[in-house]
Amino acid sequence: MAHGANRARTGLSPLLMLTNALIWISAVIVMGILSYLISQNNGNAGSHVIYMEVISVLTVAFFLVAFFLISYPGHFLLFNLIFSYLWLVAVVFTAEGYSNSGNNLLLTVEAFSFIAFFLLLFNVLYDWHLGTRGRWRTSAVV
Repeated sequence: MAHGANRARTGLSPLLMLTNALIWISAVIVMGILSYLISQNNGNAGSHVIYMEVISVLTVAFFLVAFFLISYPGHFLLFNLIFSYLWLVAVVFTAEGYSNSGNNLLLTVEAFSFIAFFLLLFNVLYDWHLGTRGRWRTSAVV
């Protein structure tokens, strides 16, 4: 057995660290733009804008904490799955309302919402793969 083969993986893998950083940056951009738009409308924003603002704030807060937690394969799978569905709804809202708006700020919100969702989906698939590697077999072992 190779030296260190029994050691548990600690910290996020470099790929998950990179995708989490990009998700966090996307959420910060969405949060900033939506906060600006809400302030320009004196707080009179639609429910979709408030939903996206809340999701971006939660993402910024929770992913900042996730950078410092120790991760084992599959540990953040549920976390990533929940946030991917929340961002999927945000992407649907932005695609429905902002695609033909012609407003560059709204189009930027749409783009970074999609980036956050896509990277969260990638995290789900990658974390699921890490967490289940070697556990499931499709054929009997003799």
